[in-house]
Amino acid sequence: MKRALADLPLHNGKAPAALFDRMVRLAGAVVMAIVNAYGSEEMLRRLSDPWWFQAFGCLLGFDWHSSGLTTVTCGALKEAYRAYGAELGIVVAGGKGATSRKAPEEIARAADRLGISQGEGLVYASRMSAKVDSAAVQDGYSLYHHSFFFTPKGSWCVVQQGMNDARGRARRYHWIGEAVEDFVSEPHAAIGDLLLSPEECSSAASGSLLNMVAQEAGPNRAASVALVREAPALFLETVRASVEGPTLFAPARHALLPIDVDLARLGRIIAAAHRAAPKDFEALLGTPQVGPKAIRSLALTAELIYEAPVSHRDPAPSRRWADYAYAHGGKDGHPFPVDRRLYDQDVAVVTDAVRKAKLGRTEKLEALRRIARLGDTAPHSP
Repeated sequence: MKRALADLPLHNGKAPAALFDRMVRLAGAVVMAIVNAYGSEEMLRRLSDPWWFQAFGCLLGFDWHSSGLTTVTCGALKEAYRAYGAELGIVVAGGKGATSRKAPEEIARAADRLGISQGEGLVYASRMSAKVDSAAVQDGYSLYHHSFFFTPKGSWCVVQQGMNDARGRARRYHWIGEAVEDFVSEPHAAIGDLLLSPEECSSAASGSLLNMVAQEAGPNRAASVALVREAPALFLETVRASVEGPTLFAPARHALLPIDVDLARLGRIIAAAHRAAPKDFEALLGTPQVGPKAIRSLALTAELIYEAPVSHRDPAPSRRWADYAYAHGGKDGHPFPVDRRLYDQDVAVVTDAVRKAKLGRTEKLEALRRIARLGDTAPHSP
């Protein structure tokens, strides 16, 4: 599975209406140009690349280091889909907050309309990708944005984001369906952290961080399933002993404290999961009501009973990006105010390129490719 992450500062506010309208038009034109030249599947691959996505958001004129780049860029793509429909080449579902929870319904409706036979599989991919990043990977970020992109042929990708209020940061997660082999085993392609130093990343990776999709967590995943299927009573008794008496878990290592565990509710959830008899960790994770606290309780208890270690690894290196931030400026005036005349000119150029390409006149698209190649090979000032 190809999956990648990016960390961003958490910013408030929204894009000005005049800028967002331009973002919608330019986003639509760029997507149609890419789909026309390279196909819908290639568009999904680019959206699943955190570096390309960041560059795309900056090209549209949003702040290069803002959490809002994710939500506004996805919002612009969804509005472009509403405006252009099938002509856009991809379908966009979900969004921010309550809208994110409408993704399964929107996916199913669009799949029926387009005659996509694997509509149920698309809905499953949407739900499971969100469940993995909210319950299996407990890195301190709570999901609040989920956008699902797919093609009429059933290919898909996900761009979703979580926030950490205490740190004032957001983390973006990318998925690409064509590379999915296992939803719950080593899904990361890359993880990018915007501002933390390597030392801070190392510190952030310790303690309460729980990575149940790490390769080294495989034995713990299996042990967690075994607890649910074969020893639910032993599991609950172990948890009860750990939270009602002297803790069995060193707080510096495990964050399973009395405040975190509602024993009565946990008992009901585990009983329901036991009746469902999940065949593997993916099935356990997909069980209704099995959320972050149940997964954490199972993982830490499995480590204690079966000596199957959990993973606290957060493979997020320190990275910075500002590519394309100088294309049109940014909404907050950094690195300079948005140049509306230039922005509108670029929208017209790209839109015209798409229109003429569809008529067989590809000269302007070829020129845009040459410009891109020149940009790649141009010398950079020290």
